[in-house]
Amino acid sequence: MTQALLLTTPARNLVRLTIARGITWTCFLVVILFGIEVMNFKLRVVPIIAIIVAMGLFNVATWWRLGRTRQVTDIEYLIHLLIDVSGLTLIFYYTGGATNPAITYYLIPVAMAAATQPWRHACITAASALVAYSMLMLFFEPVPELRHTIGDSLLTLNVLGMWLNFALCAGLITFVIFRMADTLRQRDRMLSRTREAALRNEQILAVASQAAGTAHELGTPLSTMIMLIDEMKSEPVSDTQRADLDLLRSQVDTCKRHLRELVASAERRQSDPPARVNAADWLEALIQRWLVMRPDVTHKLHIDHRSIPLMADPTLDQAIMNLLNNAADANPHDIAITLSESSFKEDVRQLVISIVDHGPGISMEIASRMGESFISGQSRGLGIGLFLTHSTLDRFGGSVSLYNQTEGGTLTEVRLPHPDTDPSSPASLSQE
Repeated sequence: MTQALLLTTPARNLVRLTIARGITWTCFLVVILFGIEVMNFKLRVVPIIAIIVAMGLFNVATWWRLGRTRQVTDIEYLIHLLIDVSGLTLIFYYTGGATNPAITYYLIPVAMAAATQPWRHACITAASALVAYSMLMLFFEPVPELRHTIGDSLLTLNVLGMWLNFALCAGLITFVIFRMADTLRQRDRMLSRTREAALRNEQILAVASQAAGTAHELGTPLSTMIMLIDEMKSEPVSDTQRADLDLLRSQVDTCKRHLRELVASAERRQSDPPARVNAADWLEALIQRWLVMRPDVTHKLHIDHRSIPLMADPTLDQAIMNLLNNAADANPHDIAITLSESSFKEDVRQLVISIVDHGPGISMEIASRMGESFISGQSRGLGIGLFLTHSTLDRFGGSVSLYNQTEGGTLTEVRLPHPDTDPSSPASLSQE
């Protein structure tokens, strides 16, 4: 059975209708055989068994149809409901008509149509059930045995049959109708997440367009700064001034390198998927690049395991770099960075990067909204870095969380999926 077909809502509803049909007609067969063999009901066995066999074969054909690639439409689903109503009408005709205690089972296809079908199809199903019920009040083969009492009690077989029918209907409604409604709720949630992702992608595209224009414009002033720095270094200056000029030149070179990498990364992402790397080596190299830009930082790096794999690309580097810069802006001293591995489900592992700073912390209101819009805990920040970080980690199937420390400071926790165990990781996506 093709998985793509089963992911559609009409196909899932047809699967549940088929399950309900199988349960229903199996129960009818058991009850009728019990009535004939044990209760000595005088029924026309041949047409009744023929109807049950026909519905069983139709159910088998439906399972075979669900294995085809053709999509299930609302019209096809309506035809299945009308066939169910027709089958019920035939079986009720030979088993007492409107006096059959299971006559209210007509409500099951009506409820299924109301829960899943367009308004016109629901009305057609309800009208056909009503017409069939009305006809069975006039035309049917009576079953006098239904009026017999059970033992010395006042309980009749008709009343007992009504109770059994209620139990069957209640079970089917609880299982089938609830699952159908749950499918619709899941579809609504998926559409909501899709709309949120589309809005976030529009914001990212706007930022990317602005960044591309800014990168182009920054090339000229950076070149001018390099020329002026070189001219100043050629003149007699003190050792302290020369050291400052060297530091300034290295920072300008870093800016120009980042601009070149920005263009190269955008071109490379067009064709290159994320690469599998050793997480420990990747994080150590990333921190070394970070320290070049932030020479005022002191830190401690602790790695639990040296053999943790990771799928990474330049956008992930930039996302983690943004979080490191936020920690350094809060307090550049004694930043603790930890790389570890955790399991939150059986056979599902995650890579965890923890960054602890000793700054003033972050308010819970800002923490709960961080990454979803351009909000920043810094007075001079716009929150773009955290927004892009959140979007990048979400694309990798990961997440970022911020926690206030009881002793002061902020814990930033990044969780990324293990490429060998998480089916939603970029590794798995690139292999499909």
